Amino acid sequence: MPHLILEHSAELATSHDLQALVDDLFETACAHPAISANPSAVKVRSNACQHLRSGVSPETFAHLELRLLPGRSSETKADLAGALLKALERHLPKVGSLSVEPVEMDAATYVKRTL
Repeated sequence: MPHLILEHSAELATSHDLQALVDDLFETACAHPAISANPSAVKVRSNACQHLRSGVSPETFAHLELRLLPGRSSETKADLAGALLKALERHLPKVGSLSVEPVEMDAATYVKRTL
């Protein structure tokens, strides 16, 4: 059920194929042993940030928040984050800052409805 939320510099939408990146992130997550073989549980989306300030040069970024329900070890989350970072690097090799942040969701309060 992971949610992958990509925030990025707005200009990346004109200089890179972000749909290809989103597709690669989806495939990378689905292929990882920490994620079930159920691709309907994986959601990937991207949000462009129009205004930013950073101390890196170039002043561009992509940050992936990896939202997971509890139950995976730190080692497993780090391995999955590393695999997703490699996908970011493949698509955004000259972007100033790339990061992946695993975040545990609260299973007791998370609700979901699908068709």
